[in-house]
Amino acid sequence: MPFMQGWEWVILIVLGLLIFGGSRLAGAGKNAGRALREFKDETRQIKADEERAQREAELERREAELAERERFGAAPKVFDAEVVEQPEKRDHA
Repeated sequence: MPFMQGWEWVILIVLGLLIFGGSRLAGAGKNAGRALREFKDETRQIKADEERAQREAELERREAELAERERFGAAPKVFDAEVVEQPEKRDHA
């Protein structure tokens, strides 16, 4: 029985109602919903904490890089250049 069909679910629900009663099943569903909500909130919080830690690590790396530059002096500025015309080669024969 790999998959439950519709009538099997109906039988399980009826048996659950007979054994536990409606109020206990409703309470169990409420508690399950609350547990799922708390689980989602915790996973969101973990992701937010990881992102915050990554941002802080990047900020610390940049601050260390700036401190290193200040310590050894600013790096020379590099300018992009484009060769407009090349001189012709002349043979001196």
